[in-house]
Amino acid sequence: MDDVEKAILISFDESVTLDSGLKSQAVNFCQRIKETPSICSLCIEKLCFCKLVQVQFWCLQTLRDVISVKYGSMSLEEKNFIRKSVFSMACLERIDGKLCAVLESPTFIKNKLAQVLVILVYFEYPLIWSSVFVDFLPHLSKGAVLIDMFSRLLNALDDELISLDYPRTPEEVAVAGRVKDAMRQQCVAQIVRAWYDIVSMYRSSDPEVCTTVLDCMRRYISWIDIGLIVNDAFIPLLFELILLDGLSEQLRGAAAGCVLAVVSKRMDAQSKLTLLKSLQISRVFGLISDDNDSELVLKVAALITGYAVEVLECSKRLNSEDAKVVSMELLDEVLPTVFYVMQNCEMDAAFSIVQFLSGYVATMKTLSPLQEKQMLHISQILEVIRTQIRYDPMYRNNLDILDKIGMEEEDRMVEFRKDLFVLLRNVGRVAPEVTQIFITNSFASAIASSSDRNVEEVEAALSLLYALGESMTDEAMRAGTGLLSELVTNLLSTRFPCHSNRIVALVYLETITRYMKFVQENTQYIPLVLAAFHDERGIHHPNINVSRRASYLFMRVVKLLKSKLLLFIEMILQSLQDVVARFTSMNFASEDGAHIFEAIGLLIGMEDVPLEKQSDYLSSLLTPLCQQVEAMLMNAKILTPEEYPLKIANIQQIIVAINALSKGFSERLATASRPAIGHMFKQTLDVLLQILVVFPKVEPLRTKVLSFIHRMVDTLGASVFPYLPKALEQLLAESEPKEMVGFLLLLNQLICKFSTLVHDILEEVFPAIAGRIFSAIRRIADSSGPEANTEEIRELLELQKTLYTFLHVITTHDLSSVFLSPKSLGYLTSIMQLLLHTSCHHKDINTRKACVQIFIRLIKDWCARPYGEEKVPGFQSFMIETFATNCCLYSVLDKSFEFGDANTLILFGEIVLAQKVMYEKFGDDFLVHFVSKGFPSAHCPQNLVEQYCQKLKNGSLVFR
Repeated sequence: MDDVEKAILISFDESVTLDSGLKSQAVNFCQRIKETPSICSLCIEKLCFCKLVQVQFWCLQTLRDVISVKYGSMSLEEKNFIRKSVFSMACLERIDGKLCAVLESPTFIKNKLAQVLVILVYFEYPLIWSSVFVDFLPHLSKGAVLIDMFSRLLNALDDELISLDYPRTPEEVAVAGRVKDAMRQQCVAQIVRAWYDIVSMYRSSDPEVCTTVLDCMRRYISWIDIGLIVNDAFIPLLFELILLDGLSEQLRGAAAGCVLAVVSKRMDAQSKLTLLKSLQISRVFGLISDDNDSELVLKVAALITGYAVEVLECSKRLNSEDAKVVSMELLDEVLPTVFYVMQNCEMDAAFSIVQFLSGYVATMKTLSPLQEKQMLHISQILEVIRTQIRYDPMYRNNLDILDKIGMEEEDRMVEFRKDLFVLLRNVGRVAPEVTQIFITNSFASAIASSSDRNVEEVEAALSLLYALGESMTDEAMRAGTGLLSELVTNLLSTRFPCHSNRIVALVYLETITRYMKFVQENTQYIPLVLAAFHDERGIHHPNINVSRRASYLFMRVVKLLKSKLLLFIEMILQSLQDVVARFTSMNFASEDGAHIFEAIGLLIGMEDVPLEKQSDYLSSLLTPLCQQVEAMLMNAKILTPEEYPLKIANIQQIIVAINALSKGFSERLATASRPAIGHMFKQTLDVLLQILVVFPKVEPLRTKVLSFIHRMVDTLGASVFPYLPKALEQLLAESEPKEMVGFLLLLNQLICKFSTLVHDILEEVFPAIAGRIFSAIRRIADSSGPEANTEEIRELLELQKTLYTFLHVITTHDLSSVFLSPKSLGYLTSIMQLLLHTSCHHKDINTRKACVQIFIRLIKDWCARPYGEEKVPGFQSFMIETFATNCCLYSVLDKSFEFGDANTLILFGEIVLAQKVMYEKFGDDFLVHFVSKGFPSAHCPQNLVEQYCQKLKNGSLVFR
C-alpha cells in the first residue's frame, strides 16, 4: 500500500480514535495530489490495480471532478486515454493487459463509474464520441453484470442530465436536448430492441436483471418514440409479465410501471384515447386484492389510477360525440376499481384523489339527468370521501387527551379535509338527493357500528353531516326539505356509546349548532337541543375542553333562538345550576364560565320576561357573586401567600361572569323601562370598584374592572356618571403605559357616547393623563437602534398611537376647550409640538392624517375670522410660521411623500383643506408668510406662486 492509498484510507476514516491532526494531513495530501497534472492517469492506474473500495470511490469521484472542471484544457491524447479507460472498465475489457475489477465492487462504486461515463457523454456525445451507446450494446451478451452496468449508465444519464424532476441550468437543458435528439436518431431503437431481448431471455432465469432493465426503460418512455413500445411485441410482453403468477412481484411491478409510463406519455388527445382503449386495462383489475400492502398491488393500483386520470383528461380535451362516448365508457369501466383502490390502498403521493374526483364530478355537471351508472359512481365518490376523512384508530387516545401527537394529527386532518369537503359540496350540487341519502345511511351505519371502530365511524359520519349543513343555503335549511327533518331528529336524539370521546363530542355539538336555522323554524326540536347541550353530551361532559366548547356553542344557540326559549328559562337555569354554583363557591377551579353567564344574561335580559321574575333571576346570580367579592375584600389583609393567587383568580372569574351576564341587558331596559334592573348593576359596580381600592396594584384585576366599566357605560348610560370620578381616579393612580392604553380607550368610549356631557370629567383627569403620558413617551425619543425594540418600547409606541386617537376624539367632539383649562394649559406646547412632528414625519400615513385633522379642528375652534380676538395667544403665529411651512410644504416636498399611494393622496387632501381653512381664518397674514417664506426656499416658479394665490383667494384650490 503506497502513500496515496494510505492517505485516502485515513481521510475516509470516521473512527473517534483517529488523531485529528493525522486526518487533516491526509486530507491535505489528497487535495495536493488532485492538483497534479497526472491525476487522471493515477486514478485509472489505481482503479485497475487496487480493490480497496475507499480508493476506488476517491479515484472515480476525482475523475468526475477533474473532467467537470478541466475538460476544456485537457489535451486530445489525455481525453482519448480517459475515454478508452473508463469505457473499458464499464465493459469488463482489459486496460494495458490488466482486467479492471470495478464491476465486482459494491453498488455505490458502479453508480459512481456510471456518473463518470455521463460526464463524458455531457462533453463528447454525439460530436466527439458518437458511438458510446452503440459500442456498449454488443457487450450486453456478456451477461447480467454488463446489463446491470448499462442500466446504471442510462439511469445516471437520466438523473444527472435528462430528468426534469431536478432543477437544471439553461446549459444543461440545451445539452439534454442535444443528447436526446442524437439518441433518438442513432440508437434508441437498438436500445429498445435490447431491452425487449433481455426481458424475453432472462424473465425466468434472472428476474432481478429484468426488473432493473424495465425500471430503466420506464424512465425513457416519456421522450422516446412511443411506437417502439406500443406495438404487437412489447405491450403483450409487458401485460404477460404483469399477469403471470409465477414471476416475482418486483418484476411484475416493474412491468406495470412501464405501462403507466406509456399511459402517462404526453400526446395528442385523440391518439391518447385510442391508445388507452387498445390497452384493455380491465385485464389487471383482478390483481387488486385484499393484500393491499404488497408491492405488486401498489404498482397496479398506481397504473389503474394513472389510467383513469388520463381517460378523464381526454374526455375534457375532446369535443366530438364519439370521443365523449368512448371516454365515458372507459371511465365507467375503470372507476369501480379506482374507488376500491382509493379506499383500500396506500396512494402514491403524486396522485391527488381530490383533484381527480373533482374533475370527474365537473364532467357530470353537463349531464342531466344522471344515468344509473353515474349515480352509482356518485355514491362511490361519497364513500371515498367518508373513508378518506376517517381518523386512523391508532391515534384514538392521542386525540382524546390531545397530546402533542394528537394535536399534530388533528391539525393535519383539518388541513387534509378542506379539499374533500369542497368536493362533497360539489357532489351535493350535482346529486343532492343521493348525497343526503348517503349521509343519512352513514349516520345510521355509524350508530350501529361495532365499538372497536365506533369512534372513527361516528366522527366521520358527524363530520359529513356538518359539511352538508355548511353547504346548504339558509332558505333550504329553514325549509327542511328532503331528509333533513329525519337527519336532525336522529342527530338530536342519539346518544353514542363513544360520546365520552373528545373528537366525537365536539363534532356532535358543532353539527347541532350548524342546524340551528332549521330548529329556529321547527321549534318542536328545542327540548332535544337543550337536552343535548345540558346533559353529559355537552356542558356536563366529563372532558373540560368539550364542556367549555359546549358553553360557547350554547351561547350562540341562545343568541339565535332567544325569544323562542322564553318558555324554557326556568328549565335552563335549573339544569345550569351546578355550573353557576361554581362561581358562588370560594374554591372553584379556575375556568372560563363567561359563555354560560352570557347565555343566561341573554335569556333573562329579554323584555318579555316579567319584571318580578327578571329581578329574581338577576338577584339570585349577582347577590352571591357580589357577596363573595365583598368577603374576599374584607379578608384581603389576612390572606396567606398560598391563598393570595387563588383569591385573585376567583375575583377575576367573578368579574368576567358578571360582565358576561350584563351583555344581555340593554340600556333602554336598565335605565328607562326597568330602572330596578339598572339599580342592581349600580350596586354591583359599587362593589367591584372597591377592588381598585383594596388591590390597587394587581394589574389583572384592574384590567377586568376596567372592562366591566366599559360594559356599564353601555348598560347604564348617563346614570353611570356618579361612579366615574372615583373609578377614573383609582384607575389612573397606578396605571402603567400598557394599562394607560385601556384607560384612554375607556375615555374614548365615554366621549363618543356622551360628547360634551363628559366635559367636566375630562377636564378633571386630562392634566394627570397628559403628565403621565408625556413623561412616559419621552423614553421613545431617548432610545434608538435595535436595542430599542423591547417590550417596554413597544408598549410605549402603542400608548403614543392611542394618544393620537384620544386627541382626535376630543377635538372632533367639541371638547378642545379641555386643552385650555388652567391645569392643562401647561401641556399645550408639548401637545402642539408632538402633533406637528407627527403630522410631518410619522411613518404611518393614517396617523399623520389624524394629526392634520386635529389642527384643522383646532383652527376652527380657537380662531375667529380675520382680525378677530386671539383666543389662544401664539396659536395663530404657530400655525402660520411653523405648521404651514413644515407640514403643508416641506413634508409634501420630501422624497418620502409618495403620491402613488392611495393613503398618501388622502393625507394630501387634508393638507390642502388645512391651507384653505388657514386662509379663511388668518387671511393675508397666512398667505403672505407662506408665499414669501416658504415658496422661495422650495424654488417654486413665480407663475405657479401666483396661480396658487389666485386659486386660494377665490376658493378654487382643490386637490386632484
